[in-house]
Amino acid sequence: MHRSLIFFTVLLLSLCVLPVASGERIIVEPIPGLPEDFIRGADISTLAWIEECGGKYYDRDGREQDLFTILKDSGVNWIRLRLWHNPVNPSNVVVDRKVLSKRGDPIGGGNNNLKRTVSMAKRAKDAGFKLLLDIHYSDFWADPENQRKPLAWARLSGKELEKAVYEYTLETLRTMKKEGCFPDMVQIGNELNGGMLWPDGKTWTDGTEEIGGFEGFTNLLKQGVRAVRRAQPWGAKTKVMIHLANGGDNGLYRWVFDEITAAKVDYDVIGLSFYPYWHGSMDALTANLRDLVSRYGKEVCVVETAYGFTEEDGDAQGNRFQIYSDEKYGYLPTVQGQATEVRDVMAAVHEGGGEKGLGVFYWEPAWILVEGAGWRTGEGNNWENQAMFDYDGRALPSLEVFKRVYDRQKPEIKPVSFETPKALVVVGSEPVLPSGVKIIYSDDSLEATPVEWDDHDFSKETKERTFMLDGRTAGGFPVKMEVTMSRKVNLVDDPSWESGKLGQWKLDGNGKYCFVENNKSNAYSGTWTYKYWWSDPFKSTLSRTFTGIPDGTYTLSLYAMGGGGENTIELFAENYGGPRVFTEVVNTGWKNWKQYTVSGIEVRGGKCTIGIHIDANGGNWGNFDDVEFYLEPN
Repeated sequence: MHRSLIFFTVLLLSLCVLPVASGERIIVEPIPGLPEDFIRGADISTLAWIEECGGKYYDRDGREQDLFTILKDSGVNWIRLRLWHNPVNPSNVVVDRKVLSKRGDPIGGGNNNLKRTVSMAKRAKDAGFKLLLDIHYSDFWADPENQRKPLAWARLSGKELEKAVYEYTLETLRTMKKEGCFPDMVQIGNELNGGMLWPDGKTWTDGTEEIGGFEGFTNLLKQGVRAVRRAQPWGAKTKVMIHLANGGDNGLYRWVFDEITAAKVDYDVIGLSFYPYWHGSMDALTANLRDLVSRYGKEVCVVETAYGFTEEDGDAQGNRFQIYSDEKYGYLPTVQGQATEVRDVMAAVHEGGGEKGLGVFYWEPAWILVEGAGWRTGEGNNWENQAMFDYDGRALPSLEVFKRVYDRQKPEIKPVSFETPKALVVVGSEPVLPSGVKIIYSDDSLEATPVEWDDHDFSKETKERTFMLDGRTAGGFPVKMEVTMSRKVNLVDDPSWESGKLGQWKLDGNGKYCFVENNKSNAYSGTWTYKYWWSDPFKSTLSRTFTGIPDGTYTLSLYAMGGGGENTIELFAENYGGPRVFTEVVNTGWKNWKQYTVSGIEVRGGKCTIGIHIDANGGNWGNFDDVEFYLEPN
């Protein structure tokens, strides 16, 4: 009796996908009924530091211009600026035993102290933009994983900390009022999934620390709001925003805002971060926005989104961008794909938020490649491929999406290509073919579409070979699938972790260092891999034991890539009735995938353990994909 086995992975068809040239126009589908005052914003918090480091901006025609002029001409109408308390290094920053920057040096990432933020706010107001002030209440990045108190507040807690939040917020806004750049909207904190100013305002715990919980969190929020209400201009009501990340996670938003509502915090706007490669589908974002408006009656605004115009890294720092491609949708990493992602987020806010959908801010579209203006002092920029300017500072056509959404004429968006499914079919089995394929459209979006494959008699496939199987979508678009007939039966189900789980694998090590990652940019096939990275040295072993398997000669293999520099990485087999055998994995760079194989594993007794052992130095990273463990055919 044959086992019917088939394994699918999805790879992009080899296309010549080029960025839109500077003189060409992007395709933008208009958004019917979009209000003229819909927020089409840009967070440009690194601007002043980029300019101090020598950065310059150019319009589409290559003429040097002030960034605010370029943004206004492109349809941007709001500016968002972050504020840090005292952004200097509290101690030397050491990575891989190298001092990147010293104690007392500017911390990097824009060095957004009050003076620098006010200077940009004044320029924004003078240029006719409205302003959102994003107060982090930290000396450096505040996000779901980091909500550190400013060093100056490190010993404050309780009422003293609440007083510091109030006085700092009040003094900040009074300074901005005096300078003629009072914000139109104020964020109390940034990406507050787990609260703020930890541990006093932390809302979750692993049981080993004392936290303030939601009471501590909401008390701090109230002090920030109270300061805004006191400082706001006479007769006006400045909008107050509370901001979370993970914009597609409705459960998170209900958990946090139910508590905020119960505590009677005075606020006006729910802010969301939504990066599709991290935070879910457009459908999930739209549904969450719709629920938030219905449940809380507040206005909603996506205050952070971005997408890459290329996969290429401009400075060898590595980038945070990941290609977005879920089961139904996706975008190519092109200038056109970037524009389409922004357009679709705007449409989601308009549809999901209705009259209370305020708009969208693009996060750091002007963070161009300039030496010294990195993620932190001593490091490069890991966001440059998500800017809306090229690596020379020239505006990309995608920047025009902010005005093109009001175009009167709807362009024809048609299928142009497809992602090619790959099927591995065991000789002698009858496969279940995939019911759909991802179609690539002329706006560089992707969408899963039903397909009907040509008839093929797999019972006549008696030899190992590879061939192309034709098919057509429901709309008549021709597609192909690459079918490989093989006698190998891979015993590893979910060989590239596409379930998003380790499954039957056992990890002996820290899950913070070794984990499954959903990042198409770092995958050999599909979108998921087994990933390792940490700033400090570590060791780990990922293993899986098979029992009740036929005795015989087995082969183990996988694909690996990474930065290199580890003490050792071993792909091994043991407990099979013979001595431990392994092959050493040597990584040589990003996307330099290589297959590693351990062959001749003579299993006796129906049992074998396979695994990956890592002995890494600080800063080492890498990915593993497509594990195979199979009995050699007779």
